[in-house]
Amino acid sequence: MNTPAELRYSEDHEWAKVEGSRIWLGITDYAQDALGDIVYIELPPVGTEVTCGQAFSEVESTKSVSEIYSPVTGVVVEVNTDLIDHPERLNEDPYGDGWICVIDAADVSELDALLDAGAYTDLTEGVD
Repeated sequence: MNTPAELRYSEDHEWAKVEGSRIWLGITDYAQDALGDIVYIELPPVGTEVTCGQAFSEVESTKSVSEIYSPVTGVVVEVNTDLIDHPERLNEDPYGDGWICVIDAADVSELDALLDAGAYTDLTEGVD
């Protein structure tokens, strides 16, 4: 599995890329592989207030429906509307074109609870 070193990871299999107070968010390579072919994503509207650890979106695959959890408290300031017509980009490029949204974090220190790439790899190793 691809686990970029510069990102942070949740135990719920989301990744976060930090740029100041803005957090780019998506699902991990591990998550997209476990889900199978993704056929739909519910994107949060811009302006949605999100709470750390709470679900705010979901993805649907040919296997199941999974919730997306926010790694921080804040406000959604941008969404990847391209995913509406092309949800398969979550499978094809989860760390690039498959990003889900950008959150303006109220407190970036909440990200301290996330895993680094090594810890996330340890979490997912040997899990089928």
